[in-house]
Amino acid sequence: MKKVIISLFCLSLFIVKAQTVTVNKQQERVKGENTEGYATELDASLAEVSVAWNKYLKELGKVKNNGEVMTIAEPVVGGTPYAKGIIYATATGSDKKGKVWIGLKENEWAVNDIHVVYKDLEAFVNRFGVKFYKDKIQVQIDEAQQAADAVTRQQQRLVNQDKDLAFKLAANEKEKIRLEKLLEANKLEHAALLIKIDMNKKSQDSVANAGGQIKKVGELHKERQRKVN
Repeated sequence: MKKVIISLFCLSLFIVKAQTVTVNKQQERVKGENTEGYATELDASLAEVSVAWNKYLKELGKVKNNGEVMTIAEPVVGGTPYAKGIIYATATGSDKKGKVWIGLKENEWAVNDIHVVYKDLEAFVNRFGVKFYKDKIQVQIDEAQQAADAVTRQQQRLVNQDKDLAFKLAANEKEKIRLEKLLEANKLEHAALLIKIDMNKKSQDSVANAGGQIKKVGELHKERQRKVN
């Protein structure tokens, strides 16, 4: 039970407060050029953010990792496939903060597509941030449920244990009464046996005395018999 309480206490230390995802228009250096795009900063380590970001980018198409920058050629943005154009994405930060960015080089896209794609990329980053926080909170919800389930199981074990102990106590009390009655009967039998032993000794003495008297009478009869002539 102590372990469950400690787990609940530790869990409470990691509860994430409600987060608001803010997406900002931002430039990044890609292939030596300033590239327009959108970014959001998340309250999580770079390692954690990178894993989630790399996985989420696969919704746009096949991701190629070219070191610091990931590229997606012929992407599907906002449900629309684009045969021309490349999406660029990065993940940077520290062990406390992680930032994701996604953008494009306008000269690699058809002019008519750029405005729509920018808008879809902004929404894409926002959805990622929201999903990232919701997924983190879901993990905490699952942990809280696991802790609650553990408490419920422990409570049930204690209830069952209480029933078992009550049953054993009742059986013990019955056995105690039975043994007390046996002990009382044993005491009475012990006292009766002592009386009988005493009476037996007295009887033995009486019989021995009578035997002596009878023997004397027998001797007297023998003496009388010898005197007959």
